[in-house]
Amino acid sequence: TPGTWDGVDVTVYSYQAVKNLPTGDSGMICFADGELDGECRKVSWMGINKDTYARTGSEGTYKWNYGVDYVGFKYNGNAIMAGIALAQLPYLDEENARRREIAAMYDAAFARNPNIHIIRANYPEECSYHIYEIAVPDREGLLAELAKHDIYGGVHYRDNTEFSMYRYAHGTCPKAHKITQHIITMPLHMYLTDEDVATIAKIVNEFVR
Repeated sequence: TPGTWDGVDVTVYSYQAVKNLPTGDSGMICFADGELDGECRKVSWMGINKDTYARTGSEGTYKWNYGVDYVGFKYNGNAIMAGIALAQLPYLDEENARRREIAAMYDAAFARNPNIHIIRANYPEECSYHIYEIAVPDREGLLAELAKHDIYGGVHYRDNTEFSMYRYAHGTCPKAHKITQHIITMPLHMYLTDEDVATIAKIVNEFVR
């Protein structure tokens, strides 16, 4: 099915403003199963059955003679977001290739540091590297050290059980809770030069010993 990975039932894409294919704020869901696809389309457009909408138009009847199968949401896309996405699309492959180059430079720079654990992609040749993560013993210290040089990392993401909504489950995800204390997202964007990456990696390696 177009848009889905082989063997995957559902694939979700985000086109939020900071993502690899940026729009104002939008996304896409692709289903391997046509029935699920149809249900999602109805849910995303106020429960309206678009098949009925299309049929009434083709039969020459009024276009408001559509069916509403159940209460849905106003989650459908719009032409403005689609227009921005189409304008950005020609740059996507080139920019993703550059992201893979930067990730490879980080990999090479951190490979010999036993105190840095690289969070590797399972498919590096295809990975878009929206983020590049490592795990270190003192994450907060490294963030502070980078900030001294006007370099800003991030955390993607905290263990859900740290949030009040899911606090009832705290302790049920020990691996997630452990890794969330150590992961840090390295800078990775189109304005980074090779020299910038080398500088960032040098600061990280000197701090993480």
